[in-house]
Amino acid sequence: MLKKELVCIVCPNGCQVEALIEETPALKVLEVSGCTCDKGIAWVEQEIVNPMRTIASSIVVEQGDFELVSVRTDTAIPLGKIFEVMDIIQHKRVKAPVTIGDRLIENPAGVPCHIIATRNVGVQP
Repeated sequence: MLKKELVCIVCPNGCQVEALIEETPALKVLEVSGCTCDKGIAWVEQEIVNPMRTIASSIVVEQGDFELVSVRTDTAIPLGKIFEVMDIIQHKRVKAPVTIGDRLIENPAGVPCHIIATRNVGVQP
């Protein structure tokens, strides 16, 4: 068994949490202590077994009044897929106009999410 210390990020409390983990045959959280709310327990289990993250980046816009459009994932994705998804984002080019909420990439690297625009970019005058 293994003990792991984490700082919970679910709410502003930032609880110092300790998890007791079984590593074989698969990662399993046996016990969590230090959380002041129930949400923290679920977060710790997810963070240890299948950590998820959101991505914020930018994509090049051709013929736009801005050279880049800011983008993000519309859901959290597995931590292990971030580099693959970022590689796809970095090689993507879009044409203006772009509107907030536009889906610019669907299911990057086979991940069930969308890369969406978080800024409007008009056509270059």
